Amino acid sequence: MKKISFEIKLINHVWFWGIWFFLNFLRWGAYFNDYKYSFKSNLLEYALHIPFVYFNLLILIPRYVLKSKYIKYTISLLASLAVVYLLKTVMTYYIISKNIWPEANRDYRPFEINHIVAVTIGEIYVLAIASSIYLMLTWLRERDRNKAIMENQNKIKLKYLKNQIQPHFFFNTLNNLYALSLESSDKVPDVIIKLSNLMEYVLYDINDTKFVPLINEIDYMQNYIEIEKLRFENVEVAINLESDIDNIKVPPLLFISLLENAFKHGGANNEKLKIKINFRIVNSDLEFEIINNFVISPPLKTKKGIGLSNTKKRLKLIYKNNFIINQMIKFNFYIIKIQIPLYNED
Repeated sequence: MKKISFEIKLINHVWFWGIWFFLNFLRWGAYFNDYKYSFKSNLLEYALHIPFVYFNLLILIPRYVLKSKYIKYTISLLASLAVVYLLKTVMTYYIISKNIWPEANRDYRPFEINHIVAVTIGEIYVLAIASSIYLMLTWLRERDRNKAIMENQNKIKLKYLKNQIQPHFFFNTLNNLYALSLESSDKVPDVIIKLSNLMEYVLYDINDTKFVPLINEIDYMQNYIEIEKLRFENVEVAINLESDIDNIKVPPLLFISLLENAFKHGGANNEKLKIKINFRIVNSDLEFEIINNFVISPPLKTKKGIGLSNTKKRLKLIYKNNFIINQMIKFNFYIIKIQIPLYNED
């Protein structure tokens, strides 16, 4: 059974009913110029209002409304109103006054239609006001809770995607290192040192960090490029900074997988691999562009990479729909452009 949780603090319920009772006590006391009668009358009424309101909120609504049983809810509500009317009328007559409806300025006998309608409307009024406030506060609490859950889920997804990049990258780098070791290359110590620097950045510098300085990411990419240059004899890489990026922050490891792809796919059959990376500020966005040449050849059956797919998923989680990513082939150049909102350190 679905339930409406009783999560608003008890003291807040006490304050709500206490203030409402006090205001009604003053109102009818001034109206009749009889505060003693007003106090007794309101005390009796609120002794019925409060159980009726919570009976509706905690029993009738979860049992019928939340299960779309509206006819049963209506019947149960009308039956509850009948019980409230009966109790109020009898208790007023025997405890407070034989005149059960002094507000009408004439004598009414119990169970007359006008009196039944007036009492019923009064109870519905109290029910509507109290329930509206309670349900609104409950909805606001649930909205905040759902928002927190969604944010936590996004953090978990982002962490998963970021962690997915790291083993993928180190797997490729270790393959490179293995290939060099087979050749007994004297480049192996340099690769190990640079790989150690990259691992230090991943394990310590960006651990549980949502944004990092762009300049740090560029340093990381340059270290990776130096490793790849040890594997590829004929490679030319240029990183162009066309704007001041000193205070710009970006999600960690956002661009490295695209650089990996440029080496992986561009360097396969190329006599000379050329990669160009551009960073520029366009209006209030940061634009990243990576261009690499490649040799057009028949498609081969290869394992599907995660780089571009991973990047798109991370962009979607971080920036929602407030980003642009395009890929194109122009002559024998493969181009990827990413445009994201600026995140300034200041």
